[in-house]
Amino acid sequence: MQNSTPLSALRSLLITQGLDGMIVPRADAHQSEDCTPHDNKLAWLTGFSGSAGLALVLRDRALIFVDGRYQVQVRAEVDLNDFEIHHLHDEPLADYLQTHVPAGARIAFEPLLMANSQFEALSATHCKLVALESDPFDTVWHDRPAAPCGLIREMPIEISGESSTQKRARIIEALSKHQADILAITLPDNIAWLLNVRGSDLNMVPVPFSFALLHRTGELEWFVDSRKTTSLPNALLETLTLSAQEDFVARCQQLAPGKRVLVDKDYAPVALRFAIEQHGGEVIWSPDPITFIKANKNATELAGYRECHEQDGAAWVNFLAWLAHEVPLREAAGNPVTELEAQAKQLFYRQQQPGFIEQSFGTISASASNAAMCHYHSSEQTNTPITSQAMYLNDSGGQYQNGTTDTTRTLAFGPQNAQRRLHYTAVLKGFLSLITLQFPSGSQGHQLDAFARRALWELGLDYDHGTGHGVGHQLLIHEQPHRLAKKVNPWPLAAGNIMTIEPGYYLAGQYGIRIENQVEIVESRPGFCKFSTLTLVPIDLNLVELHLLSDTEKQWIDDYHQQVRETLSPRVNSEARPWLFAATAPIRVQAN
Repeated sequence: MQNSTPLSALRSLLITQGLDGMIVPRADAHQSEDCTPHDNKLAWLTGFSGSAGLALVLRDRALIFVDGRYQVQVRAEVDLNDFEIHHLHDEPLADYLQTHVPAGARIAFEPLLMANSQFEALSATHCKLVALESDPFDTVWHDRPAAPCGLIREMPIEISGESSTQKRARIIEALSKHQADILAITLPDNIAWLLNVRGSDLNMVPVPFSFALLHRTGELEWFVDSRKTTSLPNALLETLTLSAQEDFVARCQQLAPGKRVLVDKDYAPVALRFAIEQHGGEVIWSPDPITFIKANKNATELAGYRECHEQDGAAWVNFLAWLAHEVPLREAAGNPVTELEAQAKQLFYRQQQPGFIEQSFGTISASASNAAMCHYHSSEQTNTPITSQAMYLNDSGGQYQNGTTDTTRTLAFGPQNAQRRLHYTAVLKGFLSLITLQFPSGSQGHQLDAFARRALWELGLDYDHGTGHGVGHQLLIHEQPHRLAKKVNPWPLAAGNIMTIEPGYYLAGQYGIRIENQVEIVESRPGFCKFSTLTLVPIDLNLVELHLLSDTEKQWIDDYHQQVRETLSPRVNSEARPWLFAATAPIRVQAN
């Protein structure tokens, strides 16, 4: 009976090993945003399914730490008789250990799952951190899913625009500047970019989970399950050495004596620090140079983004035209369209597009109060009708052969009250303020963020998420290093970066609003840049207080809608074309 729950099973194991507690993060060895089922130990232990959090299991109590996005969700998913709820940032784990756990307590952790920065913060407490040499979940998680083994495919140079050999030469040049002998690569999307490959270990995350070592001499060692590589051409495999993924840390120990190894200061596991420093090597703490170089897209990649957004825009218009037709009819018949039905129909229209591979993330199809949860995902239990009384928010995207898309639209299918219209208009004005901005080349994301918030701030309102993020080229939907947010982001923005612009507003228990376009940063004049939209999807003007828009703002909307109409009208289904023309008509026509 002692081991009847995951929590009791783990606690019993800790006691037998003389440990006072254990830190269980929602993390894998790559600090990925999305964990595979095999790696999602936090979900197995607690039931929490969110994308950020950690647990502290002690002998007499257990705690789960999540951020502001998940304070409602965690209470619905986790047994509150077993776990105390704490805020991940306002009540950090280090503070809790220092204040509530006795000095000298032995707190276990897995070095492959903890970044060095977190290790240093926790090491400063009066507790004793104990690095585990083996995975305790192999013992207590009896029905643990197998590690993923998805096939890896080649990314043709016709789509990537640059050979792997050319990319390696650029990274080696960066290594030389750091006077480093070896680059330890732990981020799977960096490896995918470097080798011109894409993976299938996890749906909607087209990267192969693996590690790599790039030597300044040009040698490349790839630590990956060889069963994944059977479809790759010999011409690629002959340029590198394949080793088992689990041999990565041991290889770093073997290479360490006398070597200077560049290790990513933000994302690499502390296990690398131990492997290198304890075996006579020197760690050079620096961001992986691939991360920044990868964010500056080449001409072929940029052309792919533009093309796939035309495909995705056509799918969006077909979907929105269907929605506009079905919502009022179905509501009147007493059989309203639901969130899950709309989500499935949108995927159906995307699947009709050439080059579509899969979704780029789980669609947020959110009606009424569900949209007030930024990261809501509909389920059979929460599936809500889409009606004329409520606003509907849809945030979705696709992975195409030539790029990745991410778009949000908030829609109304009937009259809305003055407050909702005012809030929607403020979000739109913030969106327009940023997307029309000209800014000095090299500006940083946090320096631009306030432009998207000003209209909301003037109403005493704000939103608790970033304003934009980088987007990978048929890679991760949230790509490092660039961010538009209040938090300082030290990376300079320049022509060739791909970002989103997505201000919003959320009133708990009532509604949520977000408008999002994906954009390409382009040069506007010497020393300055601007945003060029990639997303081609009509913006719903039914919710706008038009008298609050300036002539300049109205002109941008009209110009944008003309671009959408002219680009997509040949691509959309014939039955969607009348809706497209109506939705993109000039404002003076719609106002009448």
